[in-house]
Amino acid sequence: MVHADEIDDALGGDAAAAAAAASPSESSSPAIKKPTFSPLAISAPFYEQFTDDWNSRWKVSHAKKELTDKSIEEEWAYIGQWAVEEPSVLKGIEGDKGLVVKNVAAHHAISAKFDKPIDNTGKSLVVQYEVKLQNGLECGGAYLKLLKENADLHAEEFSNASPYVIMFGPDKCGATNKVHFIFKHKNPKTGEYEEKHLQSPPMAKITKQTTLYTLIVNPDQTFELRVDGKNVKDGSLLEDFTPAVNPPAEIDDPEDSKPEDWVDIARIPDPDAKKPEDWDEDAPVDIVDEEAVKPEDWLDDEPEFIPDPEAKKPEDWDDEEDGDWIPSTVSNPKCQEISGCGKWEKPMKANPAYKGKWSAPMIDNPAYKGPWAPRKIPNPNYFEDKTPSNFEPIGAIGYELWTMTKDILFDNIYVGHSIEDAEKLQKETFDVKKAIEEAEEAATAPKAPEPPKMIDSFKEDPVAFIKAKIEPFIAVAMKDPVAAIKAFPEVAGGLAAVIGTILALLIGLISLAAAPAKVKKAAPASDKKPETKIQEAAKAEGSSSESDNKPKASRRTSKKA
Repeated sequence: MVHADEIDDALGGDAAAAAAAASPSESSSPAIKKPTFSPLAISAPFYEQFTDDWNSRWKVSHAKKELTDKSIEEEWAYIGQWAVEEPSVLKGIEGDKGLVVKNVAAHHAISAKFDKPIDNTGKSLVVQYEVKLQNGLECGGAYLKLLKENADLHAEEFSNASPYVIMFGPDKCGATNKVHFIFKHKNPKTGEYEEKHLQSPPMAKITKQTTLYTLIVNPDQTFELRVDGKNVKDGSLLEDFTPAVNPPAEIDDPEDSKPEDWVDIARIPDPDAKKPEDWDEDAPVDIVDEEAVKPEDWLDDEPEFIPDPEAKKPEDWDDEEDGDWIPSTVSNPKCQEISGCGKWEKPMKANPAYKGKWSAPMIDNPAYKGPWAPRKIPNPNYFEDKTPSNFEPIGAIGYELWTMTKDILFDNIYVGHSIEDAEKLQKETFDVKKAIEEAEEAATAPKAPEPPKMIDSFKEDPVAFIKAKIEPFIAVAMKDPVAAIKAFPEVAGGLAAVIGTILALLIGLISLAAAPAKVKKAAPASDKKPETKIQEAAKAEGSSSESDNKPKASRRTSKKA
């Protein structure tokens, strides 16, 4: 009987995949009962479930993308299309629609302006939304931007150049896989804005099920990131972002320089040390081992290498043009099982008297002053913002994305100040659909094939025995024919014999079909009349019947006669 570990060895660990591909999937489980969508009443500065009147709030951008690389002459427009529709993969709630990215390799931009600006001074800011990667996420973003409130904020002009306050959400491309949390901070001295990036952000969750992303910024300058309602990162706005919110109070004096007599070498060679008189710098590292004795089995008269007895002079070798042909050499087989061949010489050994080049030992430098550093001076650009969580007023929300994967769905967006309301929204929407999605994915997942019945003898079940032998051989042979022959030599030999027999039969049948058929020679035409022929035939029949009545002589009797 062939076991699974034999197939694993032959396939290099791909046996399970091969078995799954060869086995037909079982019938899918019964349909899972799903609830019907009903809008949830929550009071918030901004709350979106993409009901039928969604397009009265959201506007697709028609702006041109602003390029930071001025050498690029072409213009990039936001041509990506958006739609509000139900999910096509693992739908959790009937009638529950979301905002969907519809195009691959296109720039998408859409935004919704708030009824009134959000000011979270002295309050918590809670941002929460669902992302459903219906086709995974190959390369692209699924993050949102909270846009700065200003009089010139027009939804149709939303682009990458639009000033934002917070950028939050998943982003993946190549080795990059993280959940962004970036906020823009205004320098109170210069008035310039600077992006502050979260250090060591958590990884994005890449799944076709719905994922819930939550950001909470507290008035005590702490923050928390949640994925599917679970904490994945927390910290401080003042300590966990790069560059830091507040610059250092002191900086190095740019006009200070190290004095010429400054000694920053901690250890030096001892100037009073002298080389010992018995120190021989010329002594070799290795010397001949005078105590070595030639092994008794050493063959002095046998060469270590001999001409290869199997080497043959190439037929096209021309001695005049190519020179005398000399066969390649191989190790002398007589020397393989003994200590060695050829002229024996005493081996080398480490020289116990070797000391190498003498150098003075190191001592602490009496003139050492330590590492030099420029003196510190007050930072002329220093400021201290103790409350960076008091973001500037937020006037809109937007998605400005480029992606290589379409059908990214966004739903149940909450921007406000209540952690309790965000958790209520999670409980009534995300938790419900997540449980259904998990059940549906588990029900439709291909089930592992049942282990085959162990048939150990041909007599027990000939068909099953042969099938159990041939099927794993074919599974392995489809990936690596050589590995299949090595793993199942008896099957390969049997198949070869069967194929050879079939070919022999076919050749025999073809030979018989091709041989010319024997044709009897026609008797010479007779001039006798039909009546004469009939009389002669009657006489012949009569004589034949007479002879049948007479006893027949055996072979021995006829010889005597």
